[in-house]
Amino acid sequence: MATKFSDLELAINSLVTEFHKAADNGPTMNTTQFQTMISKQMPAVSKTLEKEDGLSDVLQQMGVENGQNISFENFWKLINQQAVQLFGTAHKEKNIKCSCLLQ
Repeated sequence: MATKFSDLELAINSLVTEFHKAADNGPTMNTTQFQTMISKQMPAVSKTLEKEDGLSDVLQQMGVENGQNISFENFWKLINQQAVQLFGTAHKEKNIKCSCLLQ
């Protein structure tokens, strides 16, 4: 009997799948692979990368050191930031704040 997954579980699976696809099934990806994935899968973030120093700013926010490849843990920090930002935008009129930032 097949397990039926929730929308949330499917979304998590999509994040993991897209990361590994972009990383050619490796544990990390380089910045070129990252930029390609972001441009295809996260167009709002892609606009940030197009700005001067945009890529280095995003990598720094993700905790990626200069010359270091991007791990799923680094990517998850970006996902967390985007989730909080999108939640805030969607609930701005209700004055609800999200405190889901990773420590």
